Amino acid sequence: MVATAEARSPALTRERVFSGMRPTGRLHIGHWFGALQNWVRLQDQYDCIYCIVDLHALTTGFRDVSRIHEDGIEMLADWIGAGIDPERSIIFRQSQVPEHSELALLLGMITPKSWLERVPTYKGQIAELGEEIDTYAFFGYPLLQTADIILYHATKVPVGQDQLPHLELAREVVRRFNHLYGREEEIFPEPEALLTEAPLLLGIDNRKMSKSYGNAIELGSEPDTIREMVGRMITDPQKIRRNDPGRPEICNVFSYEKLFDTPRERVADIDRTCRSGELGCVEHKNEIAERIVEYLRPFRERRERALADRGELELILERGAERAREIALPIMERARAAMGL
Repeated sequence: MVATAEARSPALTRERVFSGMRPTGRLHIGHWFGALQNWVRLQDQYDCIYCIVDLHALTTGFRDVSRIHEDGIEMLADWIGAGIDPERSIIFRQSQVPEHSELALLLGMITPKSWLERVPTYKGQIAELGEEIDTYAFFGYPLLQTADIILYHATKVPVGQDQLPHLELAREVVRRFNHLYGREEEIFPEPEALLTEAPLLLGIDNRKMSKSYGNAIELGSEPDTIREMVGRMITDPQKIRRNDPGRPEICNVFSYEKLFDTPRERVADIDRTCRSGELGCVEHKNEIAERIVEYLRPFRERRERALADRGELELILERGAERAREIALPIMERARAAMGL
């Protein structure tokens, strides 16, 4: 029998955090610096719930679902490799807790269509991915996001600046629900943002780092793969020969230095010798490649250990879903009763 959330951790004295990622398979260094690094830290201060949001993945990827399950396992291995602890945090698949879908449907009963139409990413993603994704579920996905959070009375949500409009919509929906049905006390708390400052990290081709572009260094990459990818990184186009003076401020290779534990004195030295022409691009790439290899070594080893027992990874998600439902069920029952169901 799985212990209750209250028995396992100080759930009644610490605030709850909810966050999730779509199952896209193996994660890259952009995911680490943009979110995972922060997720690991949050475990020390909050009761954290981290979700593989496979239902969200279907809103744009409904045509090919052949990899959705395996991609979730790969992503879970990356989370564990990064330091997300299944004993300290609740980790589960969104589709294993049906209350997410039910609550999203109920929120749809009270949410004006105009609220969803003004979500900034709605028209942008349709323009990028095509009219085919303009489905009922895609239009309403902000309500599923809202349900994800408030189903656990999570009060903190780690987001970047670009995600604030989504969280503000969630807060509006909560206010409307409480106004309509919270006759004596609020049914759901309004979630607040935990703003995450993520560094701008471009792929090896100077475009946005993306798996679809093939320009991202995966967190679990083998050392030789890292070296090969760093070797293809674009540097200052005006520094053609070794002795040509360079401009570190526009060099993508140099932008990685501060992220991978380069000593401050060495960063200053690289800046100086690049500008003077003493440091060649190949030499610089070789140095940062080895630094990235060593930085990712502990991660890669933990990931490989996790993937060695895929059955255990499946059990982690099943146990996490049980723990999540223990929290979600009474909250869902209260929401149903408030709506007269």
